Amino acid sequence: MAIVSARGGRPWTFYVLAAIFVGYVAFLYGPMLCIYVLSFQGPQGGLTFPMRGAGLHWFNQLLSQGDTGDLIGAISRSLPLAVLVMAITVIVSFAAGMAFRARFPGSNWLFYLVVASLVAPGYVLGIGIGLMFQLLGWNTDWYTSALGAQLSWTLPFGLLIMFAVFGRYDRAYEEAARDLGAFPVQTLRLVVVPMLLPGVIAVALFGFTLSYDEFARTLQTVGSSNTVPIEIWSMTQNVTTPSIYALGTLTTALSFVVIGVSLGTIALIQRRRVGMKSL
Repeated sequence: MAIVSARGGRPWTFYVLAAIFVGYVAFLYGPMLCIYVLSFQGPQGGLTFPMRGAGLHWFNQLLSQGDTGDLIGAISRSLPLAVLVMAITVIVSFAAGMAFRARFPGSNWLFYLVVASLVAPGYVLGIGIGLMFQLLGWNTDWYTSALGAQLSWTLPFGLLIMFAVFGRYDRAYEEAARDLGAFPVQTLRLVVVPMLLPGVIAVALFGFTLSYDEFARTLQTVGSSNTVPIEIWSMTQNVTTPSIYALGTLTTALSFVVIGVSLGTIALIQRRRVGMKSL
């Protein structure tokens, strides 16, 4: 029996575990908070504390591309690539989720083949794709080889999410729609997709964020033009100003905006469903 604290009536193990959790969170997010704070230094600021003034100087440096390389070009490649990966991941994952509801020959092997790319080292997989393109005489680029490399990372996640979503889905709604005379396309559009929309948004969120932040699989497959993660990595080799921290702050803010919009959309959908059930 656990020893109970005299003050709160909770066992001492609760406070030990709480302290461990707080330490873990501080260790995980402390360096990120330092980067965010240092990115708002003044023009004389450096890469370490103490801060020397405050302002948006280093964010202006990013826009003027004073010492950050081809940042605008990297963003112009990363965003379309992330959107393309997101769209393909959603479509393929949803279609696979529909198909895997019924057993078919080779379904188990196909599932294991897709999930196997999760355990394969990303850097090795990227090298393999790059070598394959080289042997075939194809040029590597962000919309060909890098797209395929990133899909090998996002599709298994999307598939696993859709399996979980379909596991909680009641097919009686489809049967009711068919009994009312709905065609298969109408059933899919008016019944299945609206009911599974929160799961679809979750897959889209995973697809976008995993693609936008992917480094290992992209490094050997993107060709001569960098994406944002590779541009940040190259900046660490030659940029010695807080502008690199400003870039990290902006990319993190973009990720939080995408996550916030996705979670807000899911919350609105759930609230609308509760309102419709109460009618």
